Amino acid sequence: MHPLVELAKKSVETYIREGIKLTPPEPLPPEMSGKAGVFVCLKKRGELRGCIGTYQPACESVGEEIIINSLSAATKDPRFSPVSEEELNDLTYSVDVLSPPEKIAGFSDLNPRKYGIIVKSGSRRGLLLPDLEGVDTVEEQIRITKMKAGILHHEEVELYRFEVKRYI
Repeated sequence: MHPLVELAKKSVETYIREGIKLTPPEPLPPEMSGKAGVFVCLKKRGELRGCIGTYQPACESVGEEIIINSLSAATKDPRFSPVSEEELNDLTYSVDVLSPPEKIAGFSDLNPRKYGIIVKSGSRRGLLLPDLEGVDTVEEQIRITKMKAGILHHEEVELYRFEVKRYI
């Protein structure tokens, strides 16, 4: 298991079992230093169980970002009830470290396998990670992301793309 995924798993398990929030390891390994947006997704028997993240860094290090977002994915994803101790052995984890978002001109700059997207209209914004099962076209990627943001299909949006390094 990759150290980033191991940190996410250990963070959730320690918090759920003991109520203790971990701190990043000292010294920070190179892959946990630096700043970046991070998404942590939990699956239970192949089905999404929680996924929370930041598209821009909110913490001092990738390690801290993983800890915060893994706990949020396990306990604060509004689509799911908080993870229970009985579920811990059934969970699998993935950690996506995001590149900084870049504004793009249009659909031709997108590829749903390679790029995640952010759509923005006024104060509404939605994000969709890349390379998701069942999302095979740019049009589908944009439709889902607009829906997540509460943006109607005919509304104009600003488009941003980003890449991820996915660890499982």
